[in-house]
Amino acid sequence: MSDRIVVADRLGKTGLEMLRALPGFEVVETAGKGPEALDAALGEAVALVVRSETKVTAAMIGKAPKLKVIARAGMGTDTIDVEEASRRKIPVLTAPGANSNSVAEYTFALLLALARKISPSSASLAAGKWDRKPYEGSELRDKTLGLLGLGRIGGRVASIAKGFGMTVIGYDPVVTAEQAEHLGIDLMPLDMVIQRADVLSLHVKLNSSTRHMIDERRLNLAKKGVLIVNTARGALIDDAALVKALADGRVGGAALDVYDPEPLPADSVLRTATNVLLTPHLAASTAEAQTRVGIEIASALSDALLRNDMSAAVNLAAFPK
Repeated sequence: MSDRIVVADRLGKTGLEMLRALPGFEVVETAGKGPEALDAALGEAVALVVRSETKVTAAMIGKAPKLKVIARAGMGTDTIDVEEASRRKIPVLTAPGANSNSVAEYTFALLLALARKISPSSASLAAGKWDRKPYEGSELRDKTLGLLGLGRIGGRVASIAKGFGMTVIGYDPVVTAEQAEHLGIDLMPLDMVIQRADVLSLHVKLNSSTRHMIDERRLNLAKKGVLIVNTARGALIDDAALVKALADGRVGGAALDVYDPEPLPADSVLRTATNVLLTPHLAASTAEAQTRVGIEIASALSDALLRNDMSAAVNLAAFPK
């Protein structure tokens, strides 16, 4: 019997073909087939491939006694119980570079739409109106972009921003001043970035220290009319505090592509908030990114299964050397 690779979420065609070509392995796809199909496949799985849709809980890991590797086709691991995987000595692989450009471009698409009020003006025109005055926007040139997180995506966003003539400042606790200078970014403490930015764009990982990092206190530090874009993780922002700041004008507008939880509940306060642009977690959804992420995670999984190369694992520190 072949060892089984379970692909729980949709993966690009090229990545799937690479997995199917691995000698001695069968690939079982359960995307879109419901939790029962996934549960049935897990019993014989030695590898589990997911994106952001499937939540890999401790209970799910417990249903896969033969599991050797969890592969996340993307960068974030907040949907995976990494602590439980580490306890069971299961490496968690990621593909951190594959979708960076797509997310960075989408960040700017949201920012431009927000600054120029594209969505509400389009809706107004579609409703039969020709009303220009309410939709006067603002330019990005000479504005200050505050980046929270200066990794691959944040660095790419900084590069795009400079093309628009923006000044870029940023916060990242693991980036040195020299590294930030190389990116053309002035590195500052978090609260100072929030105080000085005309636009805040979030690109940090979600963990216990970043959850609700944008809360009521920090929103009150911001410039009146600040624009906020979040293509990272929904729980980085306190939704109730954001809605309040949008209502009183402290925040001039917010463009959100990520939520806590997902899918965004029908009764979420964000759905009725003023000056908010909402999209359903689309930042990495380009044909190019889907191809790249599939190739990157398939390569990492091949290295892990065939050569015991776990260099793409985010939890290597949990294993004895």
